Amino acid sequence: MTEQPDSVVNDPNNYKLSYRKLILPVSLISAGAISFAIPPMKELDLSAKIEVAHDRPGKTTLDNYTQYFPAVMVYGLNLAGIKGKHGFKDRTIIYATSQLISAAIVTPAKSLIAEERPDGSNKKSFPSGHAATAFSTAHFMYREYRDNNLLLSLSGYPFAAFTGVYRVLNNKHWMTDVVAGAGVGILSTELAYWLYPKMNTLISGKKKNNKSVVVPYYQSKGVGMSYLLVF
Repeated sequence: MTEQPDSVVNDPNNYKLSYRKLILPVSLISAGAISFAIPPMKELDLSAKIEVAHDRPGKTTLDNYTQYFPAVMVYGLNLAGIKGKHGFKDRTIIYATSQLISAAIVTPAKSLIAEERPDGSNKKSFPSGHAATAFSTAHFMYREYRDNNLLLSLSGYPFAAFTGVYRVLNNKHWMTDVVAGAGVGILSTELAYWLYPKMNTLISGKKKNNKSVVVPYYQSKGVGMSYLLVF
């Protein structure tokens, strides 16, 4: 089956950033950040830690991988012939932009806020980078498939939720870290779609059939670039 041709920006309304799109992510970020100003919210974090310590299941490293599952699903579905909103080049520009924005928010925030992790391993707890990545990829899947298959478009969120929950269960994050991280992830993807027409213009001089791309990524130890090549 031939691959869907890369889309073009033919309807600017698809990429407008309205205040409605910002309500959820801004609310989540605010709910997480408010814990530093309102003691009862921090007490809620401590209560959650106590409950987790009492009923914690066995630790798992799956959350290191599930954060990426929705993005992998988007590319896999397109390869299988279940097309999303954008072709390879355009969706990759959007995805790469969202990850770059997320890293640009999360990395300095961790250093500036310097909140200690529940396990005491370091002071880079807020916000959760894993949650930011997980919800940015889940929201990326939602935006790519919501117009074609709403149920399919929502299927990335369970992986994002699993990632966030297990960051708490693994004693790596406070609950409010995960809530704020989820907001950062969703916001990053919304900003990426808004910026897409501008990014596409910058990159439009490159070959349309080029299937290689450098993608920024965020990990707990820093940011980096990965090279993706599709044959």
